[in-house]
Amino acid sequence: MNPAVTLSFACFRHFPWIQVPFYWAAQFTGAMCAAFVLKAALHPIAVLGTTTPTGPHWHALLIEIVVTFNMMFVTCAVATDSRAVGELAGLAVGSAVCITSIFAGPVSGGSMNPARTLAPAVASNVYTGLWIYFVGPVIGTLSGAWVYTYIRFEEDPAADKDGPQKLSSFKLRRLQSQSVAVDEFDHV
Repeated sequence: MNPAVTLSFACFRHFPWIQVPFYWAAQFTGAMCAAFVLKAALHPIAVLGTTTPTGPHWHALLIEIVVTFNMMFVTCAVATDSRAVGELAGLAVGSAVCITSIFAGPVSGGSMNPARTLAPAVASNVYTGLWIYFVGPVIGTLSGAWVYTYIRFEEDPAADKDGPQKLSSFKLRRLQSQSVAVDEFDHV
């Protein structure tokens, strides 16, 4: 649902480039439809859901970069790393978005998403500082994904081929711990 995240995943080979334009079209179309439906449903409210900077544009840009970086770092940690617990990915990303939105809201509106900002801007005809919400999230997602990729610890697959498998769910971890307990019981 976020074109900046889609771009970042494509740049770091977690998403096929051939699908990027289609996803962007769907993301922007969905956001536009939602913005105009809300505008019609909540008429006569003229300005609805727009994100505009409350201070200098560079403050809003910096905040958008920082909060989008954090959101993308968490997203990479839970969505692209095979060692992450996949069942908690939604909770982790949702928490990151919530916390960073609270932090950024007073300064920039905490958008982190170009589609989320463009659609209400078009529906409300308010374009103040719109460039911030395209530049900031793109820089934030690309840098967040790059930093996570750079610092992520990779296990050497040649070092221990018969070692424990990478686990990605609570169920597999529970099965492994039960297996270890049975093995220890057998050795006693």
